[in-house]
Amino acid sequence: MVSAPLALPMDVALIGLLGAAVLLYSIQDELPAVDALLEVKLEEPLRIYTADGSLMAEYGVQRRRAVDFEDIPPDLVNAFLAAEDSRFYEHRGIDVIGLARAAYAVAQAGEATQGGSTIPMQVARNFFLTPEKTIKRKVSEIMLAMRMETTLSKEQILELYLNKIFFGNRAYGISAAAEFYYSKTLDELSLPEMAMLAGLPKAPSANNPLADPERARERRDWILDRMLALGYVDEVDHSMAWVSPVTAEAYVAPVEFEAGYAAEMARQAMVERFGAEEAYRLGLKVTTTIDEKLQTESDRALRRGLMAYNRRHGYHGPEDQLENVGDMSDESLDAYVAARPAVPDLPVGVVLEADANKAEVYLGGGETRELRLWQVNHMRKYVNENAKGRRQSRVDRVIATGDVIRLRQNNKGSWILTQVPTVGGALVALSPTDGAIRAVSGGYEFDWSKFNRATDARRQPGSTFKPFVYAAALGKGYTPASLVSDTKKSFGSWKPKNADGKYMGTIRMRVAIAKSRNLAIINQLDRMGIDYTRDFLQRFGYSMEDMPRNYGLALGGGSSTPLQLAAAYAVFANGGYQVEPHIVQRIEDANGNLLFAAEPPQACVSCWLELEAGEAEVHGLGEADSPLAQQVLDPRIAYNMTSMLQDVITDGTARRARRLGRSDLAGKTGTTNESRDSWFAGYMPRLVAVAWMGMDDNRPLGSGEWGGTAALGMWVDFMADALEDEPIAKIKRPEGMVPVRVSAATGRASSGGSVLEYIRSEYQLMTLGPNPVKYAAASGRSGSSNARRSRSGPRRSAPRRSAPRVMDELF
Repeated sequence: MVSAPLALPMDVALIGLLGAAVLLYSIQDELPAVDALLEVKLEEPLRIYTADGSLMAEYGVQRRRAVDFEDIPPDLVNAFLAAEDSRFYEHRGIDVIGLARAAYAVAQAGEATQGGSTIPMQVARNFFLTPEKTIKRKVSEIMLAMRMETTLSKEQILELYLNKIFFGNRAYGISAAAEFYYSKTLDELSLPEMAMLAGLPKAPSANNPLADPERARERRDWILDRMLALGYVDEVDHSMAWVSPVTAEAYVAPVEFEAGYAAEMARQAMVERFGAEEAYRLGLKVTTTIDEKLQTESDRALRRGLMAYNRRHGYHGPEDQLENVGDMSDESLDAYVAARPAVPDLPVGVVLEADANKAEVYLGGGETRELRLWQVNHMRKYVNENAKGRRQSRVDRVIATGDVIRLRQNNKGSWILTQVPTVGGALVALSPTDGAIRAVSGGYEFDWSKFNRATDARRQPGSTFKPFVYAAALGKGYTPASLVSDTKKSFGSWKPKNADGKYMGTIRMRVAIAKSRNLAIINQLDRMGIDYTRDFLQRFGYSMEDMPRNYGLALGGGSSTPLQLAAAYAVFANGGYQVEPHIVQRIEDANGNLLFAAEPPQACVSCWLELEAGEAEVHGLGEADSPLAQQVLDPRIAYNMTSMLQDVITDGTARRARRLGRSDLAGKTGTTNESRDSWFAGYMPRLVAVAWMGMDDNRPLGSGEWGGTAALGMWVDFMADALEDEPIAKIKRPEGMVPVRVSAATGRASSGGSVLEYIRSEYQLMTLGPNPVKYAAASGRSGSSNARRSRSGPRRSAPRRSAPRVMDELF
């Protein structure tokens, strides 16, 4: 019988033992199966590639990459054993001697220089992923470590540890760490680099060679000393490694092809598909539809066009100003220059000194350039969109000390003053066969402005919208020979006018679109009805919200992005099929398994084009068995519209494109009120491209910046290179069309007519349409140009009349 004085302590002890037993029992049930620990989830960054296979961008919050134990160099394993668990091969999950040694080291040094947890315990802690310091968690670690020791081999435990451990900077696993800090594979690492990596798991932030190189080196050298003491390395290797400098550098993705706007579009598509977190962890390999040649030419053409505008309108001054620049060290200047947005071929410069004759400009890295008067005085000061200041006679009246400027090389290789263009612009090209986006340039440079004007800038399309309204007219039974009225008319309080203030009278629809007559299309819209027209225009992908329910619809008074406009013009280019613009072609996971392959609906190429012998019927980037796209437009209407839009180039507002020397080009210029937007939308049957220029804040571009100048110049520049090796495309004339001779003046069918039109067979006797406009000859200098020949008909002798100067303008 237990005496009373001992009863209470024994009861307490018994309760404690029972409590411990309950705790152990509960923990036993909560411990994961060892097999679950063996599953190392690969977590790799998102990588975006061109259609040609070049890396465009890499995005990701962390890197996790597994390797087999046999692929890990022995010296690397030994470095970790020396740093974390030198008795690893001797203990069974818990190292009592190691714990005692760690405690003694703490007492001697006053800080933890070596850990008490074994590698199996660290694996267990990594699994639980919780920082709480409780008895239950510690016991769980110990029990799981012991279970691993009875189930797994030592090599399996090491492999598990080296693949799961965190190395800082979002790198998990030794392979990912080697890539991030040294851009190397494991077998390429040197001994000091191995020791440096082995020092990271204990304190990934404090021992990080990027954040604190000195502290990281101390940790590395301590590990090298341990390796020597344990016999893992000899004196020679130890000495050479010990004196090695810290060489770690943050990993930079080896981008092989720069296309920031396209890469960002693909990134956004992955976030939408997989979610904001998973998109960056699954190691997705995304192959886009971007063609490297076309993208290069798109960027080049857009930059040339924007820079040309820049030169026409003057210098806006420095992009920044530094006070007391003379007191700044080279290191401070280098840091400042490095922080400025990188813009291709336009390096940053800081003006150190400037006087009447020269200026000294610092470019970074100790490099300076001297600018003389002839290198700066071409940059006349911007006054407003229509005026520049006079040319200066002193350098310091153009640039001043402390100015942050940009330089560029001229044709002779000399550096001259410039600026990043203040105007915005976009150029997008897509395949009309399947909607694959082949090139997209959303601004001068992505790092300078990440706003993608090709996809996100909703602007008034101006006269580039007129072809859709004329297509609606053809759909109602009118023909290219139908007369339209380019005459003055009021619509309530609105009194629209042509940009030149002149009127051409009654003219054929073909002439009206080539000359881009505002009153002609407004009067035609009035005859057709706004509701009918808006309903018809949905065939081109526009919603009712995009189109105003008023007469401004005829002049592009709604809204459109350049990409949206390109998709709409694809309907003309491919014979009437509606295709969906897309930039993602394939998605693979980290193991190369196919997750997605685009199979976009495709237009029927053989229905529309005369193909060469042996040429593939479908030319899209998708699978060969992709479904046929929906045909939203009668191919005969597409044929007529293409013919009329070719006249815009041969005899209309886009004559500048004739220098390309191609007969298969069609398109339309567009300029909005006060030249706030300059557009050109054009195509040939295998490629659609849209160019736009405008101020992001919608200020006017200035006089002369019309669709036929600013935007068309970029488009022609792009197409000249894009179509360099592309044969002339020949369109098949759809069935159900008959040749009809019509009068150039009246549009009526006439055996002696000077204009040859192909008319839908059901309308061959009704060339003027269901509600004909009465022909009335115009007189005076603003008279009709009906006598001018059609592109598709022969020239005849006729009195020459002056055609008014054309400028598309939205009122």
